[in-house]
Amino acid sequence: MTEQDTATTDVVATLGHLALGTRLKRLGERLQAETTRFIQAQGVDLPSSWFPLLAALDRRESTVGELAAALGVSQPGVTRSATNLARLRLVEIATGDTDRRRRTIRLTPEGAALVERARAELWPRIDAAVADACAGLDGPFLDQVGALERRLDEAPIDRRAAGSRP
Repeated sequence: MTEQDTATTDVVATLGHLALGTRLKRLGERLQAETTRFIQAQGVDLPSSWFPLLAALDRRESTVGELAAALGVSQPGVTRSATNLARLRLVEIATGDTDRRRRTIRLTPEGAALVERARAELWPRIDAAVADACAGLDGPFLDQVGALERRLDEAPIDRRAAGSRP
């Protein structure tokens, strides 16, 4: 093995099941980054990671704890995203009358309009792009992860989504 081979070897992939968590985290971050590029190219300057929170709030207003449970993320993560969305006036955060620690988050009219636009124009294209990248994957899980990584090397999500119609 040459020095260049060593430098270009995907060490995480070679570790197999031992580094599965790292590999899935890396894949998730890649999918989010590529999706964010697509969203921003469509004129929406938000990270893709904030859209699940907006989608949950589109169903109903919720507390930080309810959102954390519904999304499977930490309460500090929900608080951080909600605070950023509030700065953009896409959500409102109300403190409880009897318990000041209890904060309820709801979409503003601007946030609801953004969700409506995303549902009509963005999410179907992203969903189709990810489904296309995953189509026909079979076999052992690590082989599927590797195949998905190679497919994304060939055509990232933003390029796949840009080529689809809402």
